Amino acid sequence: MTTPYLRARRAELLRDYRDGLLHDVAPFWLRHGLDREHGGILTALGRRGELLDTDKSVWFQGRAGWTYATLYATVERRPEWLAAALSCVRFLRDHCAAPDGKLYFSVTREGRPLRMRRYVFSESFAAIAYAAVHRATGEAEWRDRALAAFATYLRHEREPGRIAPKVDPATRPARGLAPVMILLVTAQDLRDCLGDAVVGGRTLTDWAALACDEIVGLFCKPELRAVLEQVGPGGEVYDHFDGRLLNPGHAIEAAWFLLREARRRGDRGLARTALDMLDWMWERGWDREHGGLLYFVDLLGKPVQEYWHFMKFWWPHNEAIIATLMAHAHSGEERYAAMHRAVHDWAHAHFPDREHGEWFGYLDREGRVTTELKGNLWKGPFHLPRQQLVCWNVLEGRY
Repeated sequence: MTTPYLRARRAELLRDYRDGLLHDVAPFWLRHGLDREHGGILTALGRRGELLDTDKSVWFQGRAGWTYATLYATVERRPEWLAAALSCVRFLRDHCAAPDGKLYFSVTREGRPLRMRRYVFSESFAAIAYAAVHRATGEAEWRDRALAAFATYLRHEREPGRIAPKVDPATRPARGLAPVMILLVTAQDLRDCLGDAVVGGRTLTDWAALACDEIVGLFCKPELRAVLEQVGPGGEVYDHFDGRLLNPGHAIEAAWFLLREARRRGDRGLARTALDMLDWMWERGWDREHGGLLYFVDLLGKPVQEYWHFMKFWWPHNEAIIATLMAHAHSGEERYAAMHRAVHDWAHAHFPDREHGEWFGYLDREGRVTTELKGNLWKGPFHLPRQQLVCWNVLEGRY
């Protein structure tokens, strides 16, 4: 849909999204992060791209592999993008799995194990990287590895007892939003690359539908105008710190995943729910005093336990930029244009490093930089380049 807002800002937004991706963010990580000696990507970088630590995030071998393979397959067949993607997935394949097949969370630069975490997000990011490299190359190995990694994710997340719970389930059983929304987006990304394959007895579309149903049925609370991060097994609301904790950026990210699925299947009801989720969490998370999205808020307006709750992180703003632009393009409603203008303009006034490139990751409530690093185990070439690519596609009507 073309709207007055999109027509008026199109040239400016393309500069920020398309040109920012192609001329700033993607080259920054190739120049400074790609490990040409041992393979894979290094993400602990300082302001100028200087290496701060050589330990490798296994998440980012998958995330960066997905980013560069997707650019190669959907934007332009640049050899350096494919080489980067292959470097990341080969490092994943050769160095990041434990003897039982589960992937580590972090390894040394050479690929020696450092840390294994209980959850299986490393597997989900590996799955989308392998799938994207299959789309880029057509090589069957990467399709097989993508499906195997997703099957591992499903076994651990869907089979009781596979992952040790954080809290004794006999006392307070709980479910988290993160594994369900990762299930949704992983199924979506794999379907884009592999077609509607069958994994674990269901098609990728079936898994996406199940995730949508669980997000809407368990975590969305219209009566509270909120999307919860943690609920009881039947969607019960727990009046404790963890049960009341809301992460506006996370829920807004889930909203655009749902909106994308709703558009694919022509489901107006699901689209309306996705827009409601965006509305509720924008209302709760937008900082009316200083601008930007607060990291955590309490469901009932009580004090939050996490001490960084008032900070402004890069990734929730990336997700809100996508969600508000997608919502406006989908609905044509002016209020989503106003929301997009607010979050885009605030983020681009505070996060980008105009001198050395890329974005700072961590700001205080007033928008001041708290650390000059450009990457760590959690920040690297994923949220920002994904946002730029998705928003570029929205502007071109390709979402």
